[in-house]
Amino acid sequence: MSIGLYQSAASLSALERWQAVVAQNITSSQVTGYRKRTIDFSSEMAGELQTDPRHAVGRGDGNATIFPKVNTGISFTNGETMPTHRSLDVAIQGDGFFEVERPDGSRAYTRSGEFHLDATRVVRSTAGDAVLTTDGTPLTLLPDEGAELVINQDGTVLQGDAPIGRISVQKFADNSQLIPVSGGLFVPSAGTPDPVPATPELLQGYLEGSNITPLREMVDLVLISRAYEANQRIVTTLDQQMGKTLDALG
Repeated sequence: MSIGLYQSAASLSALERWQAVVAQNITSSQVTGYRKRTIDFSSEMAGELQTDPRHAVGRGDGNATIFPKVNTGISFTNGETMPTHRSLDVAIQGDGFFEVERPDGSRAYTRSGEFHLDATRVVRSTAGDAVLTTDGTPLTLLPDEGAELVINQDGTVLQGDAPIGRISVQKFADNSQLIPVSGGLFVPSAGTPDPVPATPELLQGYLEGSNITPLREMVDLVLISRAYEANQRIVTTLDQQMGKTLDALG
């Protein structure tokens, strides 16, 4: 049995997962508030390959068999803030997430502040979820469409002179415990402590872009392609060697 063949096959599988992550990042690089998917590799022991059949397994006389292990994650570094001059576009400076209510009544969290109004004057996210206030109720504007809409740095919303509410911005002690779901949303994993109110620094008329550098992702694609080709050559070479060995023995 050729351990090298299995190791190269495992490397090809790991490279395919890396390629899928990079492709997702490139596809989503223009999505407001999108957070880069990351990947890193570590080694995983898979027992020992005995170099001498007289040595019993487990005596430590063999060579360690190591396979690549893929670890995925999310980068929560801030993206670039871009002006839009739309009154319902809001960007968070620093930590925190906008809190929204999903159709099933559950809470979710997003960095995308690209909001809009529905027919009932409820402020909603791009995914259609209701944007919540610090009171836990959906942010709803008054029927007076002519009144100027102002969103202060602390999240307080004013329509003309009338206070509407304060946008809920929450933060987590450990963002790595958040699970990404559709629509650019995150939900806490089981056992994650409840979020706590953040001291927001909001910018009205701005949006936060993704934190992806497309050029870096393109470079990674080149690296993946070269590593994939190298492992394919190893598999082909080992396969040919095994074929010659079988022919010589047969």
